[in-house]
Amino acid sequence: MEASSSFEDYVPSGLAALGIEVDEVDLAVLRVAHGVWWPGVIELINADLSEVRPEHYPDLSRSPEA
Repeated sequence: MEASSSFEDYVPSGLAALGIEVDEVDLAVLRVAHGVWWPGVIELINADLSEVRPEHYPDLSRSPEA
């Protein structure tokens, strides 16, 4: 899914459905943010994490342990 097409298909109508009024400047900023972040989100969704073992009782103040 291309970032720009998914943005145009869902974001403006989603904001309108929530009653959030946005102008063209707001949409331009959101479009740029979407273009920057959405490809990485798609990579995470498609990543095969089946080989990654969960870390039990993680210490969130430190980096994950291998």
